Amino acid sequence: MFHLIDLLVKAIAYSSCIGIGAASITLIYNATRTFNFTHASLVAWGMYIVFALTHLVGYTPYHHLPFAALFCGLIGGATYLSVNRRLLKAKASPVTLMMSTLGVDLILFGFLNVFSDYLLRVYRLPAKYFIFETRDAILSLGPFLIRLVGIVAPAILVTVVVLLHFFLTKTKLGISMRAAIENPELLSLSGANPELTYALAWLIGGALAGLSGALLTMLVAGYTAAGMTMIAIFFAGAIVGGLYSIYGALLGGFLVGLGEYLGVSQIASLAGGWIYAYRPAIPLLVMAATLLIQPAGLAALWGGKR
Repeated sequence: MFHLIDLLVKAIAYSSCIGIGAASITLIYNATRTFNFTHASLVAWGMYIVFALTHLVGYTPYHHLPFAALFCGLIGGATYLSVNRRLLKAKASPVTLMMSTLGVDLILFGFLNVFSDYLLRVYRLPAKYFIFETRDAILSLGPFLIRLVGIVAPAILVTVVVLLHFFLTKTKLGISMRAAIENPELLSLSGANPELTYALAWLIGGALAGLSGALLTMLVAGYTAAGMTMIAIFFAGAIVGGLYSIYGALLGGFLVGLGEYLGVSQIASLAGGWIYAYRPAIPLLVMAATLLIQPAGLAALWGGKR
């Protein structure tokens, strides 16, 4: 019974992280028509910011979530200003935009390895491979013991939904961003600043990616290539949710993460532990099925589109 509850709590927490990360991909894609492959390194950087600050500054990993989000948000903004902005002005193709982010991702990955080496050599921290799950607090709710991440991650997911909704519908910058997503030509005619809108999308997208990685530190092992290992899961969540809908991405990422986490556990209980090696195949199969059956994703179901 306790094992089942712990499995469900971790599955919900993990799914919430995937939902937050999928929203990052969708936001940047909708604003600038760019599939952002720097997402992989931003997720890993989020992990390492929490790891480093927890060891060097102290407190719990949860205290350092805002710093991870801020750091990765600044990287996202810098990526737009230094690379994506120039290519958009040159009217580069979507393939060129995508490949440019892949190049930036490799640079960020290189710096992340330098950072991990620095933590290892100077501070003697196990920066090449670390597990923070044992640092999570355990809450006693009646007869049940619940991991704190099982409460924090879903709460942050809900908070992200509420804040994004408020920002996109109630603020001038948010309305400009919606205009950029729905009709870029209308945005420039309305007198709004497109570059500010695009930069803000990258800033928020980077922050969401870093926040997702920071939370995942409490659920999965951390290493420099962790983001690259999981990038397909985030893209699967974004595609299942519908690439044109941020809210759909949040839902799609949550459902893909839930299916992956619980699905592989159920299959392993029947077929054996060897099946865990094929865990990444589950979100890819879900993504392929979505593209074949409902290419517009879940968001199309409530939007009346196919």
